Formats: sequence, structure tokens, C-alpha cells
Amino acid sequence: MAVALPSRARIVIVGGGVGGASVAYHLAERGERDVLLLERSELTSGSTFHSAGLVGQLRSDPALTRMNVYSADLYRKLEADTDQAPGWVESGSLRLASSPERLEEIRRQAGWAARSGLPLELISAGEAKALFPLMNTDGVLGAAYTPTDGHVDPSRLCYALAAGARAQGVTIAQRTRVIAINTANGQVNGVRTDRGDVECEIVVDCGGMFAAEIARLAGVRIPVVPMSHQYVVTQPLPAGSLPQGRPLPSLRDPDLLVYYRQEVDGLVMGGYERDSLPWTATPRSYDAVPADFNGKLLPPDWDRFTEIVENSQVRVPLLADTGVTSMINGPEAFTPDNEFCLGETEVAGFFVAAGFCAHGIAGAGGIGRVMADWILDGDPGMDLWHMDVRRFGRHYRSPGYTLARTVENYESYYDIRYPSAEREAGRPLRTSPAYPWHAAHGAVFGEKAGWERVNHYSEPGSEELRPRGWAGRLWSPCVETEHRAVRESAGLFDESSFAKISISGPDAATFCAHVFSGRVGRPPGAVVYTQALNERGGIEMDVTLTRLAEDEFLVVTGTAFGRHDLGWLHRQARLTGASVRLADVTGSEACFGMWGPQARELLAPLTPASLENTDFPFGSMQETTVGDVPVRAARVTFVGELGWELYCSTEYGAALWRTLVGTGARPGGYRAIESLRLEKGYRVWGADIGPETTPDEAGLAFAVRRDGGFVGHEALHAARAQGVARTLACLVLDDPRAVALGGEPVWLAGEVVGQVTSGGYGYTVARSIAFAYLPADTPEGAELDVQVDGTWQRAEVAASPLYDPKGGRIRA
Repeated sequence: MAVALPSRARIVIVGGGVGGASVAYHLAERGERDVLLLERSELTSGSTFHSAGLVGQLRSDPALTRMNVYSADLYRKLEADTDQAPGWVESGSLRLASSPERLEEIRRQAGWAARSGLPLELISAGEAKALFPLMNTDGVLGAAYTPTDGHVDPSRLCYALAAGARAQGVTIAQRTRVIAINTANGQVNGVRTDRGDVECEIVVDCGGMFAAEIARLAGVRIPVVPMSHQYVVTQPLPAGSLPQGRPLPSLRDPDLLVYYRQEVDGLVMGGYERDSLPWTATPRSYDAVPADFNGKLLPPDWDRFTEIVENSQVRVPLLADTGVTSMINGPEAFTPDNEFCLGETEVAGFFVAAGFCAHGIAGAGGIGRVMADWILDGDPGMDLWHMDVRRFGRHYRSPGYTLARTVENYESYYDIRYPSAEREAGRPLRTSPAYPWHAAHGAVFGEKAGWERVNHYSEPGSEELRPRGWAGRLWSPCVETEHRAVRESAGLFDESSFAKISISGPDAATFCAHVFSGRVGRPPGAVVYTQALNERGGIEMDVTLTRLAEDEFLVVTGTAFGRHDLGWLHRQARLTGASVRLADVTGSEACFGMWGPQARELLAPLTPASLENTDFPFGSMQETTVGDVPVRAARVTFVGELGWELYCSTEYGAALWRTLVGTGARPGGYRAIESLRLEKGYRVWGADIGPETTPDEAGLAFAVRRDGGFVGHEALHAARAQGVARTLACLVLDDPRAVALGGEPVWLAGEVVGQVTSGGYGYTVARSIAFAYLPADTPEGAELDVQVDGTWQRAEVAASPLYDPKGGRIRA
């Protein structure tokens, strides 16, 4: 029966797949009743009905692992407590290592499981076969077994969540197509459907493969591409093939690109082929899913599936003699980096929960929970930057760039992702004015947020310090030379990619004092290191703030964080009604950093400004010239040495770089910056600090002003009164060739107490360095263990910073 369409609802959810149903269910669980879910056809008729239903919990990202663990718990609860059970089967899962490199990977994954409390076991090939008797173990070196993983019927799950939402007051209107999204002054205020208009305050785009099309109605770009994804359901296997009394665990062999799970008396088998096929998107046009594509599948493409079929028979030979009941070829919405698209967009009140990349069933429960918190509290309750839709810059408005990145991601879905590995599709795109010089002088480039950035230059170096294991795979001996140049003479770095945000207008000063926790009320010319906090006291932004004038400030933040930080500032401006202008000015200025003990003597002959301490102290900015170029010089550092960042209008960038190179300062790249900042103990947002860490926990209390009055100060002061339970500690490993990079579990006093946030090798201190949050009462010198590539390595808590602890060099 058709449900009457209300004329108003506080929250409208668009899309009746498992994502939309989960968001509706969790909003209702939070007590929100004024919710309307609109589905263009019938529930589950998008990608949900043809999903394979696998629920694996472990991911490299701790937040996503927590979300997936919650999903599995929710599905168990629904199975036990509701009339519409989702068909949860706790079969367990196996992930095979069919190569030495894959064995290294699953050993690292065991570390991720240990930090998350998941019961993952590393087992032999023989033990894996005992669990999955159909398997041929030739070439299998080992496996990871997670007994609490499973699978679920996606359609039944969707109906169970929808029933739970309805029971708590949510209205679900099927066969209701959204044809427009109404906005005013950058804020959602309603939707138009083929059955009438509905006023609302919030729209949540849960459109799956239709999500980008829906978002375009609001002028928003969501970079998802429907990809043709295939799997088969086999005929029943011969009698006696399957074990009795228990289901087979799901099985993945990423080296062969295949996965399997039991389906009644047969198997579901699929994979990620190297010859992928986007469905409707092209390099010059966005996806255009046919309007009547509801509850439908694509024709089977057996030629493209041949690679998967042949590989599947290597691991499960019985499939060579087993018929196929059906081939499922259904479009799945993939993103350019294989992570979800979640959160609020640049249009206020327009949220998205899409881009599930064929693992949305595993994440659906957790997605609904964090989205409900995000919508109702303005905060998802955990660090979800890797899934935040704002991570995609304006260049993802290009259908060609989005498509190239998404195809590359799909075709490498099961590839081993080594730390610091670089994507290649769509490059180069964003370049500094000095890019031609870098390329001509042997630069090895990395990419971040579309920017080409120098990792290091290609120069001979010693292999003596190469780390073992994963840390050594993409390591370069060139970095040591660049590192030592900064410590011993002077280094030169191109930081033009750093995101820059202008804050100006009559309320700029009061706005900055409200948003930022540092001492930002200083006169023009001051450069302040500061954070912006959320209402929980967690760190939402970690920036330098330069006061250019009484009513103008410049925020400088990390290359990848510009859209996040700009979005946060826009939200605060809306909440406060501040009269400020916020603008991304990243591309308008080049920025070059010169640091090292000789920086002053090399730079002084090029500028009329006095660079002496009394005239140009640390933490200050002056406008001057360097050579023939007008610059804004800021005396700051991210490497722990004397030096300046020099900003100039982009058209002067190439000339300024040539001038600085002429001083004899050694050009270097971001790998050297990383090793330098580790020695100095400087934090990185998104790794060492983030929305779930407070300044006190991170050792940044010195950057917080005492008078309060900023967002999050009440939560911060309450936490101080209660006592800080954990702090970020510097660890040094006994073995300098054992290098942790992030995510490795830390073992202290008989238990896993945390994980490495970031790590690397310090060439000046000659130590393997790692940072991790430990109990606040852990003393300096305490011994502990860090699991590096599956092996526990002894370490101790060290005084931080390891290099120049009194900070004399930066103020020299």
C-alpha cells in the first residue's frame, strides 16, 4: 500500500538500500522520529539485492574496524531478537597467503587485530584446509582465520533494519522518486519528488550507485563510479563435499584475486579482475544510470570473468566440474580510494552515506550508527577522515580523473598496499611553479590531493640503513643525505601544496578567537601554532595561523586537509553567524621552506630585511623581498631548525625557487621532512592527533590558552579535572633496522595498550622512532614491545623530543 507523503519532515533519507535503512534505524534508535525515507522503487532494488553479503571485520583503519565489529554485533542482535532476521551466519573467514609478500601482509594484519581485540589466528595451510576441505593448498604458505566473521542475506538485512525503523516511527515511502533538491543560501530546505514536495532541514543521500546523480541535484559532486562486479552461484556440490554441522568459512585468496562463501549446498565465488568495466561513466561524462534500472542486473560477461574462473579452480579444483546456477553481474558504486563517502558536504544539511565499494554490507551497521551521530550531534564520534566525503578535492569534479582513479583502485583491489606506495592514474595534475626544475633535476615525485610533491631526489646513497620488512620496500638511500643537509647546513623544500585558507572580514578576529584554542589575539605579523577543537575537546584542525592585518588571517594546514578544515570553518561560521569571508587560496601562492643552521647566512644577502633574532624573532612574519621577488616571510619550522617559509604569488614561484637554489641550500623532499619531524617530535594530524585526541593527551597543552572561550574548552577543562588517562609517548626500538610506520600494536605490562600512530628512522639520532598513546603514568625508560611485521621488538619510552629538546636551534 502506498504511504501518504508528508509535506514536511526534519530529515529526509534518499535511498532504500541497506545504507539508507541503517541510517533510518539508527536515527530512530537515537530518538529521532521525524524521519522520512524515500525509495525510487522498492527497498533493496539498487545494489543491495545483488551483494554477496560477506562481513569481514578487520581493516587497516582502526575506525573502520570498530564500525565493522559493531555491524557484526548488530546483525547477531537482529538475528536473535527480531521477527525479520537478516540471515546472519557466523561462519568465520580465512585469508590465504599464496606468496611470501602476502604472508608478510597477514602477519601485519594480525597486529591490527591484536590492537582491536579481534580473535584473529595465524594458521598453517593444513589447518586452513581442515576448515575449508575443498581447498587445494598448493602454494599456500599460511592463512589468517577470524572465527567471528560471517555473512548475511543483504535483502533480509535491509528489511530487518527498515522494520526496526518503522516500528520506532520512521516513515518509509517506496516508489517515490526525488527529482530536485531545494536549497537557499547554501542550506538544504526541501526535496521535490514525483509525488509532491517535502520541506526538510536535512537530506541524507544514501543512493548507492545513484548517489552522484542525487548529489548533482544539490550542486554537489560525489566521486562514485558504478563498476560492473560479477560473481557466480554454483550448483550444489557433490554429496559429502561440505562438512556437516558447520558452515564453511568464507575464503579469500587475494593473490589469485578470488573470494568464496558457502551458499546452501553450493558456493558463491567472485573476484576483482584486472580487466575491469565501468558501467555508464566515461572520461567525458558522469555516470548515467538508466531511470528504470531498479531491481535489475547486467548481462553476464563471461569473457571478462575468465581470469577469475581459472584462478578459482586453482584453489578449489572441484569447481572445474561444478555447474553454475546463476551469474550475478551487478553495478557497485566504487570510490577512487576504496573508502566510503560519509558526512556533510559543502551544502549545509546535505549529508551523504554512499560509495560502499562492495564492502558496504560489512560496514552498514557501523555506517548507520556514525551517520546518526554525525547528523544529530555534528560529530561522528570517531576519527573518520579517511571516509569523509570532504577528502576529495575540486579536481574530482572531473569525470575523467574520477574514472581513472576508480578503475585503478578496482583493478588493484587485492594488491598489497605497501606504505608510501603511490597511485599513478591521472598524474600529473596539480603542480608547483618549480615543478619543471624538480623534474629536470631527478626528483622522484609522490602525489597527495592531486599535487605532485617531491619525495626525494635521485642521488646515490648507502644501502646500509635500509630497514627490514615493509618499511624497507619503498625506502630510498637518498633521504639520508637530504636529512643531514638540513641538520648540518641548509635544506630547501617546495611546500606549495600546503593548503592555505584566508579568513577575513569584520568578525575575523573574534571568529578566530572562538574557533582556535591558541593565543591568536596577537598583533599583525604574529604566527601562532594552534588547534581547533570539537565539542569533545578533540583536535579537528592543527595549523599555523598568521595574522596579516587587523581583519585578515591566513591558515596554513596539511596538503590533504584543506577541504576538511575549510568545511569545519564554514560550519563554525554558520553556527555563530560570524561576518567572515572564507576562501581557499592554496593555488594563488607558492611556498618554499629553507631550514638549517646556515639558513640565515644564505638568505640574508638576498633580502633587505634584517634576519637577526631581535628584528625577526621566531613566530613572526614580515613582508619583504628575496632577490627580485616580493615575499611574505614567516619564521616557523616543521623540521626543528632555524629557517623561514617564503610565500610569493604563483607567477613569481619559478624565479624565487631559482634564487633560493642559487644560495647552495640543498633541495630535499617530503621523506626527509618526515624523518626530521619525527626526531623533533612534531605531531601530524590524521596520525598522531585527530578528533579523538585532546591537546593534553597529545602533549600540546602549551598551545592552548588558559582563558577559555573557544570551542571545546568546557570538555577540555572537564577532562583535566578528571585527569588525563593517556599521553602520546616517544618510543625508541632496540633494533634500529626494525621500523614501525603506523598501526603496529604496542604491548605493555602484559597487554596490548595501543598502537603506533607514526614512526620511522631518525638519521641524526640514529634510532628507530615510534609514537604511541600509553597510560599517562607510564614512566620514561619503561620497557615495552612493538610488533613490527609480525615480530615483537623491544623498545623503551624515551624523553621527547629526541633532538634539541630545549628548542635552541629553532631560535638560534
